[in-house]
Amino acid sequence: MNAASTSCLRAAATGSVGLAAEIVGELVGQVVSPDHELSGREIEVVRLMAQGRSNRAIAETLFLSEATVMTHLVRIYRKLRVSNRPAAVSEAVRRGLLEFT
Repeated sequence: MNAASTSCLRAAATGSVGLAAEIVGELVGQVVSPDHELSGREIEVVRLMAQGRSNRAIAETLFLSEATVMTHLVRIYRKLRVSNRPAAVSEAVRRGLLEFT
């Protein structure tokens, strides 16, 4: 166990919050300059998700690996602050990133 882990455990044991410096830096970075906009590729992935396509079908359509599609999904979920496909599509529609005609 390293010093940062020990410090976090001691803080937790006393009822305080213990965060590693790396985590604090990441959190502050998100507050100062949040990255909530989807990239063009991420919007393409959401559009294909909205059509009900699987990860494999999205990968084939966009000439990507399934692992790359999954990486896009993780980033999409984080940026849209959702935890699943239907919520991501719904939030994208709410933000005006997708339109249904």
